[in-house]
Amino acid sequence: MSSAGRSVAPYVGLGVGAVAAVLVVGVVLTALLATVAVTAVSVSIAALVLRSLLNGARTR
Repeated sequence: MSSAGRSVAPYVGLGVGAVAAVLVVGVVLTALLATVAVTAVSVSIAALVLRSLLNGARTR
């Protein structure tokens, strides 16, 4: 018990909830960042393939 005679249990519960919320937000943001990175790589590969096909069609 604290010096005021109240239990600290509710504050511990609040701390656990805050940590869980921060972890969830971190996981979601990391997933979004990974999605953006994969999309950027896919678009760049598609652009390279398209450029290669167009250059091949011009030289023939």
